[in-house]
Amino acid sequence: MRISTTDPITLNDVQNPEGHPFVIEGSGDSALKIYFESEDTRREYLGISVEHPGEDFKFNLNNPV
Repeated sequence: MRISTTDPITLNDVQNPEGHPFVIEGSGDSALKIYFESEDTRREYLGISVEHPGEDFKFNLNNPV
């Protein structure tokens, strides 16, 4: 698991991450644990919409030679 102590909302480093809110994205060895300065920034992060472009294959943007 990779660990990020940079709050992605404030871009500040969380000096002592123990006891701070966090989110784990993914699973296994490629999981990412993200620490936040506060519960407010954690909620703001979780409220960000995520696009899933791999679910819509109506158009092929490939340019074959």
